[in-house]
Amino acid sequence: MGSDYTYKRAMLKISGEALNGSQAHGYSAEAVKSVVDCVKTVKENELELGIVVGAGNIWRGINGQSSGMDRVTADHMGMLATVMNGLCLKDALVSAGVKAIVMTSFPLGGIAETYDRQKAVEHFEDGYVVIFAGGTGNPFFTTDSAATLRALETGCEAVLKATKVDGIYTADPFKDPTAERYETITYGECLSQQLKIMDSTAFSMASDNNMPIIVFNFSDPENLGKVLRGNTTICTVVK
Repeated sequence: MGSDYTYKRAMLKISGEALNGSQAHGYSAEAVKSVVDCVKTVKENELELGIVVGAGNIWRGINGQSSGMDRVTADHMGMLATVMNGLCLKDALVSAGVKAIVMTSFPLGGIAETYDRQKAVEHFEDGYVVIFAGGTGNPFFTTDSAATLRALETGCEAVLKATKVDGIYTADPFKDPTAERYETITYGECLSQQLKIMDSTAFSMASDNNMPIIVFNFSDPENLGKVLRGNTTICTVVK
């Protein structure tokens, strides 16, 4: 199994916006292909990979709440949107020759397999990319929390947070040219500085269980493989 990898089983957390590319919402065939190409490259080296995808390309619960919608209803809609994204990714991966399966946090009949920890681990061992959809199955939790929870449950060695920048900075690098990238930072520093890379619940779970969170730029298709091999020059490791 891909002996040159530092992390042999990892959870990739991507945003819903990674699937819509330059479009305002929905799906871009080019953007979806870009994600699939990145995943296929590492899967060819037999890495065990899970994926949690957000729903921002379709729906954001916080937007529904701000317009007067009940928070629980808005979050339920977001969970369903992550299932749509999961199905989109699965279809694209399978079409590219990568075995993939969607597991949801709530039953959806013949649409997807209901999440079961032991079955998920077996799918990893059988070479499947396991796409965890539906969040945690509960409102008030983000997909960041879902990614961390599923990573801990299934024995992943790291959570890979895909972003548009190569890590966590002392300030917004798009606004402050003097901002410096952290190579490593502690969970406590992320929480005390109120860094918004992931939500506080995800950071707290990772901290309590010593789960590394690796923040990297997903725009470069080679970066996923690099961070899995332990390259810290293109990312920030939260530990």
